[in-house]
Amino acid sequence: MNLVSVFAASVSVRYAGTMQLPSLSQIREAQTVVYRHMPPTPQYTWPLLNQRAGTEVWVKHENHTPVGAFKLRGALVYMEWLRRQTNIAGVVAATRGNHGQGVGMAARLAGLKAVIVVPFGNSREKNRAMLAQGVELVEHGQDFQESLEFARQLASDRGFTMVDSFHERLVMGTATYTLEFFEGAPALETIYVPIGLGSSICGVAAARNALGLSTQIVGVVASQSPSYSLSFQQRKIVAAPSQTAIADGLACRMPNAQAMEAIWENAARILEVTDDEIKNAMRAIYQDTHNLAEGAGAAALAGALKDKEPQHPGSRIGIVLTGGNVDLDAYAAVLAG
Repeated sequence: MNLVSVFAASVSVRYAGTMQLPSLSQIREAQTVVYRHMPPTPQYTWPLLNQRAGTEVWVKHENHTPVGAFKLRGALVYMEWLRRQTNIAGVVAATRGNHGQGVGMAARLAGLKAVIVVPFGNSREKNRAMLAQGVELVEHGQDFQESLEFARQLASDRGFTMVDSFHERLVMGTATYTLEFFEGAPALETIYVPIGLGSSICGVAAARNALGLSTQIVGVVASQSPSYSLSFQQRKIVAAPSQTAIADGLACRMPNAQAMEAIWENAARILEVTDDEIKNAMRAIYQDTHNLAEGAGAAALAGALKDKEPQHPGSRIGIVLTGGNVDLDAYAAVLAG
């Protein structure tokens, strides 16, 4: 099946009940798009981190992409499909930073104008990084949800295409890192993945299912942004306040219904971690691996360190370091403890 037919097939999916996740052939075709612009990211096990966790830990380093986060993968796949369409005037996205950087770079490579909406008080350094990709940056709203609602109206007013933070083509792109992870690391019993709006954990589920593995998937959310955890527990969509100060990539008041369907079907459990636990994980990643992790990027490790499920001797876990884009002042304060 060629790339055009794969993407055309994916667009024809209409969800009824459980979300239909990308197939192995779709994920491999998505990899051909991603690898035109970036190489696979590494996965390493770090002795100091293994000592800290008391088990063998493998880290997927999505902080090593050209925008410092996994979001570029889905954006590249989305733009590959979008550029085949006619009369595309431009794209609009709402973000706290990483989605906007991915969309900005992918749009620039596709020759499309990108307008990115961020809430007031957004990360200065993420804003600068988006502007460096040539985007038009618009500040609106007190949180991501308000920015998202404004962005959708802005896209309609301008006749642009809205690039939501959760979409089947984004999932297809994020699944590419998990395919690398599963094929590049030894067999993992459990994989911990942060949940923002859900594309990452759904991509993990897609790759695991496509390879026929039995790896348990554990989602991690900020306890001060618990909408996905509450929705998982209650088996219904539950909105909740989002007040995490350190993990803006996990700040979500309203879960995506399609993402929740896939999470209910595929995740073993969802853990909540506090801002202090996330900060401790950020410090641990620096101390044990000398890698930079933003709050959302360190959440998987925070969840793994907190997980009360017993680990038998010889177990092996994976954590996804989803990004390393954190402001200097904020990171310095975290390291200072």
